[in-house]
Amino acid sequence: MNREAFRSTSRSPSPTFSPLYRQIKDFLIRSLEAGEWGPGDAIPSEGELATRFNVSQGTVRKAIDEMAAENLLVRRQGKGTFVATHSDPRSFYRFLRLVPDDGLVAHAVSDPRLCSIISATPEVAAVLRIPAGEKVVCVERLLHFNGEPVVLDQIYLVAELFEGLSLERLRGGERSLYSLFESDFGVRMIHAEEHLRAVAADAYSAGLLGVQAGDPLLLVERTAYTYGNKPVEWRRGLYCTRSHYYRNDLG
Repeated sequence: MNREAFRSTSRSPSPTFSPLYRQIKDFLIRSLEAGEWGPGDAIPSEGELATRFNVSQGTVRKAIDEMAAENLLVRRQGKGTFVATHSDPRSFYRFLRLVPDDGLVAHAVSDPRLCSIISATPEVAAVLRIPAGEKVVCVERLLHFNGEPVVLDQIYLVAELFEGLSLERLRGGERSLYSLFESDFGVRMIHAEEHLRAVAADAYSAGLLGVQAGDPLLLVERTAYTYGNKPVEWRRGLYCTRSHYYRNDLG
């Protein structure tokens, strides 16, 4: 594909100018979405991609640098560049920002309690951009740190993407939920946005988290997106911060 043809096929309908490296990045993301390279796969070298798109290696490098910064790709010294995967232990807690007060690494254990198909409420439907009443998978799970219940999650998933998800499947193995979603259903969470607020524990959440009703909890509402900025998961997590704090790195 020559440069002019590439620009023609990848041009956005928006009149906003897009730098060439961003066009290369968009094309690479579409290739990831189409499955040309799967999670954990090596992508072609910068030289090969430069030849493929008829652009300079510097342009390709800039596109890959930006994708690596966004955790879409991972550079490995002396080995090449790979598609990021949630199966990498370093990615297990990418979206979980809860840290023990003592700063020690805590072993997290997921305890799924419920998995059922329900009709999306207007609130769930609005977040997931689906019609109200459409089927979603509802998952409830406790997350334990060193044996202590710390997070109570209620998770809503677009049902058509997770056909066959069951409580038995969620309980099988030591994989993170996002690793399971990626490997078993081909759905990779690319980025997420969160909304935080302080709430009081109700009787149900208090009993599961080992606190008193009315005690303060941190409510974290997270929407996770796959390729194409498509929302596929909404979770409402109640965090007990009795011996943990929420950390976010800014910069």
